[in-house]
Amino acid sequence: MDCYSIKIQTLLQIEKRKWVFLVGLVALTHLFCQSLMLPYGNALRSLIPNEKISRGLLKASESSKGSSIDETFDKFTVLTLEKNSLLLNEASLGGDSADDEKDSSEKDKVEKINSGLDVDAADDDFNFLEDETLGTVNVAVAEGLMLPGDVTEANKTLPEKNIVRGSDILSPPVVSAANPLIIKAVVHNESYPAASSSSNDIIVMFNETAFANSTLVSNKPVGKKIMRCNMPPKTVTPIDEMQRLLVHHRARSRAMRPRWSSDRDREILAAKLKIENPPILKNDRELYPPLFRNISMFKRSYELMERVLKIYVYKDGERPIFHRPILKGLYASEGWFMKLMEGNKRFTVKDPRKAHLFYMPFSSRMLEYTLYVRNSHNRTNLRQYLKDYSEKIAAKYRYWNRTGGADHFLVACHDWAPYETRHHMEHCIKALCNADVTLGFKIGRDVSLPETYVRSARNPLRDLGGKPPSQRRILAFYAGNMHGYLRTILLKHWKDREPDMKILGPMPPGVASKMNYISHMKNSRYCICPKGYEVNSPRIVEAIFYECVPVIISDNFVPPFFEVLNWDTFSLIVAEKDIPKLREILVSVPEQKYLAMQLGVRRAQQHFLWHSKPMKYDLFHMTLHSIWYNRVFQIKNR
Repeated sequence: MDCYSIKIQTLLQIEKRKWVFLVGLVALTHLFCQSLMLPYGNALRSLIPNEKISRGLLKASESSKGSSIDETFDKFTVLTLEKNSLLLNEASLGGDSADDEKDSSEKDKVEKINSGLDVDAADDDFNFLEDETLGTVNVAVAEGLMLPGDVTEANKTLPEKNIVRGSDILSPPVVSAANPLIIKAVVHNESYPAASSSSNDIIVMFNETAFANSTLVSNKPVGKKIMRCNMPPKTVTPIDEMQRLLVHHRARSRAMRPRWSSDRDREILAAKLKIENPPILKNDRELYPPLFRNISMFKRSYELMERVLKIYVYKDGERPIFHRPILKGLYASEGWFMKLMEGNKRFTVKDPRKAHLFYMPFSSRMLEYTLYVRNSHNRTNLRQYLKDYSEKIAAKYRYWNRTGGADHFLVACHDWAPYETRHHMEHCIKALCNADVTLGFKIGRDVSLPETYVRSARNPLRDLGGKPPSQRRILAFYAGNMHGYLRTILLKHWKDREPDMKILGPMPPGVASKMNYISHMKNSRYCICPKGYEVNSPRIVEAIFYECVPVIISDNFVPPFFEVLNWDTFSLIVAEKDIPKLREILVSVPEQKYLAMQLGVRRAQQHFLWHSKPMKYDLFHMTLHSIWYNRVFQIKNR
């Protein structure tokens, strides 16, 4: 009997070791499956460094011989505590930074800094607009960052990307005997016979406080979070309502009253009176009256801007985020404005006491490139960086505090700019490409900045123009990647449906493909401009560039220079819900109206072009005018 008992005990020990190994394997499998359902990646990866999970389970499994299950996972728990501070970035997703953030893995496919490309070899750059792929970047290449002839730090390379991280700003959780890391995640194994509760339940210890503030670990399966950019908006503001808001906000400005009076304010108020009572203008040799809401007011305002406006450009801020313009690629608008504004002698002053407006020259693209930690899904440090900057200039200069920042302005084209400038720059005039009324864009105060794709910094007007209306054989054209939800709907309804509608998906790279894309735009009556991840699209300006009537399909998007331009005269704005009726809408436009719109596009073209040396009424001056114009109608007497 003694020998028989020993054999039985030996078999039981062997079976027990098998169960420990199987339970550990099930735990690992469960956590892997759980990570596929979580919106922001592997749960354990946010708690411990790479390779720690598999290494920890292996060590726990090897050391489990002759040990109980509880002892095994106690040893694994010690391993998970070694790098607990990495919980910080993922736990912070509970804040508003996660609510409106795009999936950065998708966005990385969308954007690339083109400044690293040789402008002489620009014909080898065949990516179209926002359909680019982020590749190896060398932003220090002189041709991409500045105009020909510049000699300022052309060959200096950029610093490492992680200048500021979220973990540098927030304090990591403190782990001690009084505050242990405790989160209970129970994995039920229903595939095996229930021998005991200890063999069926796997308990991993983490911090209960962190568990309460995050969605990383749950006893129930967690579905993948749908990003805001992949969902239709909850509310829609039609273009007619935007026009009503413009009038309302202009009549009832919410700008802060200045804390003390200034001669500059009196000069702006005097200009406002003249703008509101301009000489009547019906015809003009330089301007096309139908393009404007009120050609007389615009002309008078522009003249007064040239005569009166003075701007102080802050010298504060370190490169590359400040004072480093990018003149190529998708976000070129902010770079060109920065370059031309900082080099301008007509509008800028060295004495801030003489300034009507104050410019904060940062690049939202360089802010993202320099500070954002890839795949962290946390932009808190980007916003904190700008918050620190605004507090620094408020402490150093007295002008910010006089108006609460209402006479300060910024120009930013990256999609994240509304989030990055929220709260601490809320009263500033924001010239934004992402002009979305649902993201806090204030009609009548903020400026919708045209998003322009520039392929050549030396010659931004390359390929300008298109065929006359009589030679445009294609009714409608679109080609591009499937970013966001709307483009999928567009292709579902119209791809390969009508011979005169060239609604395509991504175009392959290559010279022939690029020329084919441009040729289609030059030969199309209408160019479809659907939103991508965000409401803005460079296709709008590109359509004007190639003299094709833009068809804007993007709910809640405020068209560029909305405060002065009448977009009905040179574009079509179609509601997203009307995509199934797109062809019906286009063919219902009378020929005379189409010819008038196409003429409007050709005459509007001068207002959407960048020049190495700014020209009257060009994109630089139109952007500056809208900033001036909105300030004029927002200013209050003390």
